[in-house]
Amino acid sequence: MALSGKYISSAELADCAIHIEQNILKENVGSQDQIAVAYGGFNRVEFKTDGTYDVTSIILPSERRQMLESHLMLFFTGLSRFSSDVEKTKIDNYKNREVELRKMAEMVSEAMDILNGPDRYLLEFGKLLDEGWRYKKSLSDKVSMPVIDQIYDAALKAGAIGGKILGAGGGGFLLLFAPSENQPRVKEQLKDLIHVPIRFENAGSKIVLYQPNGLV
Repeated sequence: MALSGKYISSAELADCAIHIEQNILKENVGSQDQIAVAYGGFNRVEFKTDGTYDVTSIILPSERRQMLESHLMLFFTGLSRFSSDVEKTKIDNYKNREVELRKMAEMVSEAMDILNGPDRYLLEFGKLLDEGWRYKKSLSDKVSMPVIDQIYDAALKAGAIGGKILGAGGGGFLLLFAPSENQPRVKEQLKDLIHVPIRFENAGSKIVLYQPNGLV
C-alpha cells in the first residue's frame, strides 16, 4: 500500500491480514493476533457472530502498566508446530467445549477489572492466566504435550503464578507471570530455554523504512 502511495488504517490492515490468512491461504487461524499486531497497545476485542468485531482501547495508568510488564517473562520452548493444524483440532471440538469457551470469554471482564482496579492485587491476573491456560488445554489434546506441561509445572514450582503457550498451542513461546523476586529462580529452572525480554508496544504495525525513489 505504501509503495502505491496509499495510506492504510489499523482496521484495514487487520482485515487484510485476516483475509489473506483465512480466505486466500485457507489457514485454520483466529483473528485476534492480526488485530493485536495492527492496532498495538491494550485493546478489548469483541467478536460478533456475523464475522465483524469491535476494538475498544484500554487505557491503563502508567504505573499499573509498568507493574504488569515487570511481572511478565517470555521463553521460547524450542518446539515448532503448524498452528493451523492445532487450530483445526480445536475448531472440530468447539461444539463439545461450550462451557469452557464461555468461561474463557467471561475471563476478559475479570481481567479488565483486575488491571483497572487500583485496589485489586495484580497477582490475581497471574492466577487468571493459569486458569485460562487450563481451559485452553481442554479444547484439544494438541494444545499441550507432556514436555510443555513439565516446563510449565517447573516454572510454577520456581515461583511463577500462571502463564500460557501463546498462539494456537503445541509449542512456540511460553508467557509466564511471575513476581520480580521469583524471576531469577524461574530463569534458572528454565535455563535450557531461550529467555526473550519483552516490552509492551503501543503503536502497532508501522513502516520503519520507506524509500520509494530508491527502489529499482
